[in-house]
Amino acid sequence: MKKNLTFIMAAGLIFTVIISNYVGFVRDGRKLDQLRESVLRLHILANSDSEEDQRLKLCIRDALLEHSGEFFGNAADLEDAEKNVREAMPKIVETAEAVLRQQGCGSRVTASIEDIDFDERVYGNITMPAGRYRALRIEIGEAKGHNWWCVMYPPLCIPAAEDVKSRNEEDYFEDDELDIMYHPKKYRVRFALWDKITDIFG
Repeated sequence: MKKNLTFIMAAGLIFTVIISNYVGFVRDGRKLDQLRESVLRLHILANSDSEEDQRLKLCIRDALLEHSGEFFGNAADLEDAEKNVREAMPKIVETAEAVLRQQGCGSRVTASIEDIDFDERVYGNITMPAGRYRALRIEIGEAKGHNWWCVMYPPLCIPAAEDVKSRNEEDYFEDDELDIMYHPKKYRVRFALWDKITDIFG
């Protein structure tokens, strides 16, 4: 009888631990999904990896960030940010191509909003987890060169502008999301497993 009772108690303890870990795993996975779904990134692809094409990429970057208030506005959420960008798309392309013409380059520029897979990236004191994010994709010419990226919404990479009130990540993300970005090491394995599971089950 005592052996049966001991077995039942041990099994119950193991079951409790498993359930507790599973609940935490699902909670963290959903927080990861929530984080990815609240961010709009800026992704600029250079024509090639030549020194000149990489320089032109950065010139376009500087021009777009200089006009960030006009193009991106002070969005209230991701949907609002994407709406602002779509409306500004012709002007964004025009500005980028004007930079190229001033530099004596005849390449064309295209812009689109897409879902793009990113590796884990570090920006300042935060780390954006790997995964699929919405992004404004700027392609210069053949777009075969190394890219430059940042977080456009929340405006973590946008310089202070009259209608961009804050670039402090604490103003945009919940505590659990901030913990993911401030302490990525403790989540990497769990998130990799979460992504595998969600890929399998859609």
